[in-house]
Amino acid sequence: MRLAHVMIATSTVVVLTSCGDVAGGAATTERLAPNAAQTPSLSAGAADVPAPDAPIAADSVALADDLEKTTTALNEAIDGWTAKGSQAPSPQDVVLQALHQQRIYRTLARDTPLARQTIGRLPKALAAEARDNVTAVGKLLSMARPISAAQRKRMRLAEPVPAEQLRGYMLRAEKRFGVEWEVLAAIMLVETKFGRVRSASSSGAQGPMQFMPGTWQQYGLGGDVHDARDAVLGAANYLKASGAPRDYRRAVFAYNHDNRYVDAVLAHARQIKRDARSFYAYYNWQVFVLSTKGDVRLTGPR
Repeated sequence: MRLAHVMIATSTVVVLTSCGDVAGGAATTERLAPNAAQTPSLSAGAADVPAPDAPIAADSVALADDLEKTTTALNEAIDGWTAKGSQAPSPQDVVLQALHQQRIYRTLARDTPLARQTIGRLPKALAAEARDNVTAVGKLLSMARPISAAQRKRMRLAEPVPAEQLRGYMLRAEKRFGVEWEVLAAIMLVETKFGRVRSASSSGAQGPMQFMPGTWQQYGLGGDVHDARDAVLGAANYLKASGAPRDYRRAVFAYNHDNRYVDAVLAHARQIKRDARSFYAYYNWQVFVLSTKGDVRLTGPR
């Protein structure tokens, strides 16, 4: 039984984690849609962070250096943010470093030779992270299709529930159903960028975890499909019924019947397990869609 339709917010179909371009093609253009949910302006104290549209290097040496510096700075910023409690909105240095990291991975995911060369220049720990991120974004890009300007205008976008609040919902769902919170986080990332996308999918899937109405009626525990807490519990319930935690590949495939989707979710979940700071980085990845002219970023800083 199919639960969700991939909206892929880093991507292309309607939003989420990739874009359906030809790998290795020319760099795509990027702009912020006028009706997008906005992040507060850059604070005076946030210096030495990349601009939202900072150029992305085209050679492996520069890309490896940029990715290492960006990831190091992002992790330091996340440590500072979470030490104070992450119920507050994401700090601007986290937002901007995460966006720059996301754009680097989108570039690498479109160019396999460049990705291979770049990853080969990274320290071992970062290389493993990069490999999973490039795999996930690339798989989702391959599923994505361009959408029209009219479809973009109909999309409903919003700010997500605070990161720590979402993580709390996932931890409670893990305790109740035995489904790893990292897998739940990876699904919410892929489906709606943690609830930034409020529109139903083209097939009618709804809410931050993208349930089809019939599936929600069976597994939603009587909750509200649009409520993040209820949606996370419903997803854990469905994954448990579909084979998790014994067989996550089977369970995630039941969520969306495409092995590329399964590979992407499990790669992101693996990285969150490797370093929990990745959850907070992914939380700040923004919504992209693909137009016939290239990438369009719908959320995040101007």
